[in-house]
Amino acid sequence: MFGRLRKFWLARAAAEEPREVKPARPRKRTHNLFEAAADYVSACAEDDRERIEEAAAWVSPEALSFGVNELACRAVMALARERNESPRMVARALLGLPAA
Repeated sequence: MFGRLRKFWLARAAAEEPREVKPARPRKRTHNLFEAAADYVSACAEDDRERIEEAAAWVSPEALSFGVNELACRAVMALARERNESPRMVARALLGLPAA
């Protein structure tokens, strides 16, 4: 009996044609807001108009604004730790403002 079942399943498996496997469609790469902000700011620093426009198109203007703000805060904090100064002094120095 088990021999018959086994023959049945083997014959059925052999009779089935292999299914055509379609290649996966490449997904459009999505960028997060921090990646967009980093590319946007670095492109602005290098005055690369094409990269500025490309990075600005990755996320909404609000998200880009938030990302740029977060990047600025992190950069000022890192410089303040490195220089052993307050974030306020570092930010004012970066903008060329007199110490308050």
